[in-house]
Amino acid sequence: MGIFIKLLPVAIVIPLFILFFRAEIYFPHPKESQTCNETHEPIQGDGIIDRFVQAIRIKTITKDRQVYDTSELLRFAEFLRKNFPVIYSSPLVTFETVNNYSLLYHVKGSDPSLKPYLLCSHIDVVPVELDKWDVDPFGGIIKDGNIYGRGTIDVKDTLMAIMESLQYLLKNNFQPRRSFYIAFGHDEEGMGNDGAQEIAKTFVRKGIKEFEFLLDEGMFVFSDGFPGVSRPVALVGVAEKGFLSVILRSNGTVGHSSMPTYETAITTLAKAISKFTSDAHSNFFGHGPERRMFEEFAQYASYPYKLFYSNLWMFGPILAKIMSGKPSNNALVRTTSAPTIINGGFKENVLPSEATAIINHRIHPIQSVSDVLEYDRKLINDDRIEIKIKGDYIEAHPISPYSRDSFGYETISKSIQQVFANTIVIPSIMVASTDTRWYLPFTKSVYRFSPAFLTQETTKLFHGHNERISIDNYLKVVNFYHHIMINSDRERLDPIKVKDEF
Repeated sequence: MGIFIKLLPVAIVIPLFILFFRAEIYFPHPKESQTCNETHEPIQGDGIIDRFVQAIRIKTITKDRQVYDTSELLRFAEFLRKNFPVIYSSPLVTFETVNNYSLLYHVKGSDPSLKPYLLCSHIDVVPVELDKWDVDPFGGIIKDGNIYGRGTIDVKDTLMAIMESLQYLLKNNFQPRRSFYIAFGHDEEGMGNDGAQEIAKTFVRKGIKEFEFLLDEGMFVFSDGFPGVSRPVALVGVAEKGFLSVILRSNGTVGHSSMPTYETAITTLAKAISKFTSDAHSNFFGHGPERRMFEEFAQYASYPYKLFYSNLWMFGPILAKIMSGKPSNNALVRTTSAPTIINGGFKENVLPSEATAIINHRIHPIQSVSDVLEYDRKLINDDRIEIKIKGDYIEAHPISPYSRDSFGYETISKSIQQVFANTIVIPSIMVASTDTRWYLPFTKSVYRFSPAFLTQETTKLFHGHNERISIDNYLKVVNFYHHIMINSDRERLDPIKVKDEF
């Protein structure tokens, strides 16, 4: 017994030494950075806010797949032509309409040996519930320093910012070396079949083989939400979750409700549905970009969080459990499950012949559609429940490169750091769907980032009521794309410079 008592301090000290050694040696505060303090003259004034307000007033609503207001889409296209005359008249820019309503621009560079890049956004917005808004959602109302309206953060802000940035550069005699394309689909909110898919076919017809990188809507700069990290965090989506809806169906015996069977079709179905909680599927923390995410946090976090983030070999299971407790974080570490629609019966005194429910999954990059279906069957474990795929599904996207020598990721990171002061850039998973799925054959470097400040609370504005963006925030969106166009116009990445701090 005495030997154990003597060795006890050693048994405590050694693990502690390993934890602190990893925290300080493997994950020190970074001294290397890109030229984070470089800036370009910011774009401001000159009708930028007024044009954005006008864009919000055009009701480019997509109600469902292939259900959209064509007259409003045509009105929006004419609005762009009228308000960005320098773009449409420039000899460097070729413009075409794709499938009647989507828009495609080619900005020609002087060096054909450089692969072009692609900037994406979409014209359409989701419907609104008028009685739930405090202001007219299509009024372009400015109130308390915020611009209200459907599309202000999803995503007419990025569309208009791209146009503002390009027009500004062309006005100032910008002549790019690297060509780039700008693609605006018109039905992203309806899966993009008529818009982005047709733009992708146009690329094929043009003989475009590969883009250097692609940037579309995605995650944001969060000013809160990460314990131990006081600086803003920009999450760049390097992968995108898949999409799958399944129909669960149970059959029952028809009869009078006064003489019911032990279980009705609804009872049987309800038991199956109850198993589809948000954490029903396995936790994959550490198997995707979220591992790099926390290890990056370790460089900036205060104690004791620095110990946790730098020693995932020990604390990974604990962090995985913590991540599961918050919806926005839970979505990063697993395939999520959400029962969204249920139907059964037609009369209160008649036993239903069948009952159905729809479960919507967002698939983690480590899983496939077939993996999810197999897991669902085992989870339900009831042969009376029929499982069937509903409509189209989308496999999870592959993980794009995000190392320091990845041209697209580093260009986006540099632009973020120039516009959003003191911000940490972290690879992450895009939890919703974007048009990028149609462009996957053209590049392995696909990134999803929307350049605006948000908090965990304001993420509810997405597809929600009183959607809005602050004026200052919108100007940052514009200037981000200005930096993207400048920083992308180089042959290779800049050498890493060493600084004590930035």
